[in-house]
Amino acid sequence: MQPEIQAFFDDATNTVSYVVTDPQSTACAIIDSVLDFDHASGRTATTSADKIVAWVKAQGLSVDWVLESHVHADHLSAAPYLQGELGGKIGIGSNITVVQDTFGKVFNEGTEFQRDGSQFDALFNHGDVFHIGKMRADVMHTPGHTPACMTYVMGNAAFVGDTLFMPDFGTARCDFPGGSSTMLYESIQKILALPDDTRIFVGHDYKAPGRDEFAWETTVGEQKALNVHIGQGRSVEDFTGVRDARDAKLGMPKLILPSLQVNMRAGQMPEPDSQGDVFLKIPVNKL
Repeated sequence: MQPEIQAFFDDATNTVSYVVTDPQSTACAIIDSVLDFDHASGRTATTSADKIVAWVKAQGLSVDWVLESHVHADHLSAAPYLQGELGGKIGIGSNITVVQDTFGKVFNEGTEFQRDGSQFDALFNHGDVFHIGKMRADVMHTPGHTPACMTYVMGNAAFVGDTLFMPDFGTARCDFPGGSSTMLYESIQKILALPDDTRIFVGHDYKAPGRDEFAWETTVGEQKALNVHIGQGRSVEDFTGVRDARDAKLGMPKLILPSLQVNMRAGQMPEPDSQGDVFLKIPVNKL
């Protein structure tokens, strides 16, 4: 089965969101949406998400799922907004509980913050199956970038989040709490075991040196042959050496502090105070 896929690229965060439609019905899923956030002012906007809303309505689609590939550290999720506008269930990997436990402590959230994933409508485990209309979707647990990273395989397409990037850019960083380059290597092998003609849709693109256009679609075969970090059958020792050395030189994403606090809550802001005001925390010397 070949799903119909519409990509939406967010220039501010280099994020690619997807609307994936069952070719046999009007049912669709939205993957990795973006809530606009201005870090300097603390203001949010729905400009990016509204493009998805307008497109879904124009196509006469019905949303079954609003999916997260993981708890993003570089952008805020618009999942609750999209659910309010379009419906659908919000889903993520079951290891969200690990992420919530880790960052609940980092942000000193206290006992009122639930660490059981109950903010989401569905928690997926490796091997789970769900449906978008009549189209089957298979779930693969692909940790390494984060403990809760999932790959969603729908027909001949795999949505890999931040696990793999375009072949000329390589793979995701593994230096966040709970990350592991060895684990990422093992996860990527699961993805590369899919048929070579499986279409891979990545979660970000940053235009590798020498490439003029943004891109987000590749194939398993291209990744196996050309990925600069993992291609040509690179060994786990070689991969982890390259990955760990690269990670040691990377700074934290600009939006990591607001993103984690919001995304571990399924895109919801922290509870407002008695005046109705919402606050995000800045932990010092924690990351």
